[in-house]
This record gives sequence, structure tokens and C-alpha cells, in this order.
Amino acid sequence: MTKKIKEQVESWQLGRSKSITFIVTKDCQLACKYCYLVGKNTKERMSWSVAKAAIDYILSNENDFPEESVIWDFIGGEPFLEIDLIDKICDYIKLELYRRNHHWFNSFRFSFSTNGINYDTPAVQNFIKKNHTHLSIGITIDGTRRKHDLNRIWKDTVPEKGSYDDVVRNIPLWLSQFPGGGTKVTISSADIPYIKESVLHLFNLGIDEVHINCVFEDVWKPGDDVAFEKQLIELADVIIDNNLYINNVCSFFVEHIGKPVKDNSNWCGAGKMLSIDAAGNFYPCTRFAAYSLRSKAPLIIGNVWDGIDKNKLRPFLTLDMPTQSPHECINCEVASGCAWCQGENYDAAETSTIFQRSVAICKMHKARVRANNYYWNKLYRKLELEGKREEYNVSHKQPIDNPC
Repeated sequence: MTKKIKEQVESWQLGRSKSITFIVTKDCQLACKYCYLVGKNTKERMSWSVAKAAIDYILSNENDFPEESVIWDFIGGEPFLEIDLIDKICDYIKLELYRRNHHWFNSFRFSFSTNGINYDTPAVQNFIKKNHTHLSIGITIDGTRRKHDLNRIWKDTVPEKGSYDDVVRNIPLWLSQFPGGGTKVTISSADIPYIKESVLHLFNLGIDEVHINCVFEDVWKPGDDVAFEKQLIELADVIIDNNLYINNVCSFFVEHIGKPVKDNSNWCGAGKMLSIDAAGNFYPCTRFAAYSLRSKAPLIIGNVWDGIDKNKLRPFLTLDMPTQSPHECINCEVASGCAWCQGENYDAAETSTIFQRSVAICKMHKARVRANNYYWNKLYRKLELEGKREEYNVSHKQPIDNPC
């Protein structure tokens, strides 16, 4: 019998939930070098009146939000900088879901991705205790101190000051409250040499599910794909040789990627999600808000007072893989699993269109596929050999004499 391979935990109510995001602040303690939020600031903070208007609109238009469940997502900047507002928002949501006998009552989650710095503060801890059964919280830690502090630095510090120590001290508390919690790791050109050591470090910290991805922006230099593949193959060797696949998951290694595309649906969920900013504007995703864009104007699809403009939303609902991809992507032999961000497509496009796919990540995806094939080929050869050994040992086991 082969050893069990730990599978990645499926997101709560995957494909059956509406994701609604409150951009509660555009402020953050950090100035991460790879952050796509190019317009962070201390001024744009959501007010209670805007948050309440958004909730009232959404819950009063139940027919426009037919999904059986909902994820209320809170981002920044750093969302926990606005924990008092968030606490008030969540209390109001719970009360209104109950009062209205809404179909989302008891089928909701409050979701956070945090830098972890304020995680142990009394206000955050009280919020967690009050809402624990409906909470999903991920702390972002990029790996070893060397990798983490290369990018995730405190803002306005000279010389640069990394945030590793300020985050890692809260990992034990977080894991005690959310066992099996996963972290999100970002890879950019500068930190490719530290991928292997960082994933293993996170496993050693007790984080058994590491969600890791390359940035979508066009930052990749010649040779990055080669170095990337080398790191992943070395990581594969350590994971397989030391049986780490039994209790740990690294999202770079997924069986179903690296094949021709059969499903033409849009990879990105922009348009199926809804985001609200401090001004009360609606977006198809946070990546279409002004602070996420380098060169394009924000793409607003309504506001909390007038509602969603369905004519502005309609183009997002028509998006699929062929309508935005060049022929090389459609005909690519290893296209499955090649991700894209609709907001980055829009920002990088030659015109103000959402129908032009950025291919900046192409060579990195192909490198990942090669390493992924290596991983699964090696792992299944090992499991097959172990299975044969186990079968041999069972078949050649000496019978025990019957004392009767």
C-alpha cells in the first residue's frame, strides 16, 4: 500500500460562493518591493457610512447575488490597521443576515490576508475569538529571513529594515488558532535563488500548506526561467527524498497542469467578484482600482448608492481564454495551469481593453511545468517501487505455526 500524498485543501465553498471585498484602507506598515499596489497612502480609509451602504445594497438585492454562500473579504494595504471598522462591519453583516432571513445566513466567511504584524494585538485577538467559526486568515511570510527581508521591508526606513522577526513571532499563535493554515509566498526575479530553502523553512515552522506564485508583472530577466526550474527541481528532490509530501503541500507541484487546454473558461474571477473602495465605488476586482494600476484609469462598474451598472459589468462576463489569448497560448501544449490576472492584462495592454492577455509569465510557467513533470515522475516511481516492496514482503511473509 503506497504512502498517502497530502492534497491541497480546497477553498471553502469553491465555485459556490460570491467574493465581496472591502478595501478598508490603502495604508500599510510595509513597502514590499513586488507589491502591485502602487498607490498606497494613509488618506483613503473606508468610512462606516460607505461600508453600511454597501452591505445594505448587496443584501437588499438578493436576486443579483444568487450564490449559495459568500466570502466577505477585507484587504488594504493592511486590513488589520482598520480592525475597529472591520469589527463593526462584521457585526452588522451578521445581524442583517439574521434579521432579513437571508440565504447567506450561516453560510459565510470573513476572509483576511494579513502581513501578520498586528496579529497578536488585543483588538485583533478579540475579533478572532468572537468570529472564529466563520474566519479564514492567512499570514504572509515569504520564507527564510533572507528571502522575506529582501522584499518585505518596513516603509520609510533608511537603511531598509526587514519585517521577518515582526511576522514570524506570530506564526505559532496563528497556527494554534488556525491549524493547517496556509501562507502565501510571492516570487520575483531577485529572490529566485532562495525558493527551495524558503519553502522548506516554512514547512519547518509548521506551515504545511505553502501557496506560492510568481508575480504577473513583466519583471523577468533572461535566465530567470532556468534558475527557477533548477530551484524547483532541487526542492522536488528534498520533498520526495525526505517524504515531506506526506504532510506538506507546495502549490508549485500540481498534477493536472502542463497539458493542452481543454477548458476555455476565464482563469481569473474578475467580474464574478465585487470590490468596494473608500469612496464607495464598485470594481470587478481590486486590481481595477486606481491604487492597483500603473498606467490605466480605474475601471468602475457602479457605486454603493446607484448600484452595479450591468452594461459595464457585461464585458467581464463574456471573457474566456480564447477571446483574450494570442494563438501561441491557445495552441500551447503545456497551457493548462498557466494563470493570468485580468487587472494586469488591462494595465499592460496597448489600449484600454480587458481582452489582451499579458504573456510576461510565459517562460516561468514553462519552467514550472518542466519541474512539475520531474516531481511527479520521480514521486510515482518511488511510490510504485515502495508498493512493490511492500507487496513482496507480504507475499513472502513466513506463516506462523498453529499451536493447536
